[in-house]
Amino acid sequence: MTATLPTMSHLPQFDSVEAERLHRKQRLAAGFRLFGKFGFDEGVAGHITVRDPEHADRFWVNPFGMNFKHIRVSDLICVDHEGTVVHGDAFVNRAAFAIHSQIHAARPDVIAAAHSHSVFGKAWSSLHRLLDPITQDACGFFEDHVVFEGFSGVVLDLSEGKRIAEALGPRKAAILANHGLLTTGHSVDEAVWSFVAMERSAQAQLLAEAAGTPILIDPEVARMTHTQVGSPIACYYSFQPLWDMIAREQPDLFD
Repeated sequence: MTATLPTMSHLPQFDSVEAERLHRKQRLAAGFRLFGKFGFDEGVAGHITVRDPEHADRFWVNPFGMNFKHIRVSDLICVDHEGTVVHGDAFVNRAAFAIHSQIHAARPDVIAAAHSHSVFGKAWSSLHRLLDPITQDACGFFEDHVVFEGFSGVVLDLSEGKRIAEALGPRKAAILANHGLLTTGHSVDEAVWSFVAMERSAQAQLLAEAAGTPILIDPEVARMTHTQVGSPIACYYSFQPLWDMIAREQPDLFD
């Protein structure tokens, strides 16, 4: 029997926009629980968003001030690109709106985006450097991420969010200098997995450089490996074991 590799055509299909919206919100709530489980939460910092499947100018996001470990589907709020909360009665994180609204507006292909102040991501961001292709997993970001320079405090202004979106360009991830990591995806699954992989790649490079001088993977090999581990479909499927784990461990996220 010949093995068949999964493709984007294997992704879930929906009979209604309501079913697709629920699917996206469930994935989003699971993403927050995973961020909490992995220690990516820190006070009110951090946010993951997913575009609404019916209204392209709206996205779902975490309510301001709620611990990632507690977020349920019913807690999520929906915000339009003007900053108005159109579903839910909680406040929206101003930084989440400033950054994510501009990324979603500039990139119609971006369904989800993730950012937090994870320890290794913010440590690496202080170096103002791209991740090097020193491991197979790091190759998932080879030629597919940027460094956003010019830290100017908490991102509260739309113009700053627009500059981040412009710097990101067509790539899937950014290192926000002196700030942290930002990843995007064609699904919550892809964006969240990319964040996990990027955080761990930052950790691996910090450890490797503390021990010595890492040997880089050849650019052609790194480029080829990127198609294997960094593609949208590869990231989507890499997320599924995390989804299965958190859904079984914390079924209240579906409430």
